[in-house]
Amino acid sequence: MEREFPVFPTSAAPKARAGLDISTAEDGFIVFQPEVERVHYLNHSAVLVLELCTGQNSAREIATLVQEAYSLPSPPYQAVEETVANLGAQGLLESQ
Repeated sequence: MEREFPVFPTSAAPKARAGLDISTAEDGFIVFQPEVERVHYLNHSAVLVLELCTGQNSAREIATLVQEAYSLPSPPYQAVEETVANLGAQGLLESQ
């Protein structure tokens, strides 16, 4: 069964929660959320998206920045929107 995530408007400017502790791990990154004492394991792309969630960039702008970072032929709009929704569902983004 495919997991469903809340949909964030593509024009919204998602913002990472304050106080997240991001550390490198062997195969990605560990994100510690101290207010709920929860640990998240994210891959490189997900952490890039999380770090671009500054409250200034829309999901579409983040996709363009990801395209530039990875030299992709086109912006990965759907993948970024799914990642933003997943990060929000995990409580790593401030409520919209």
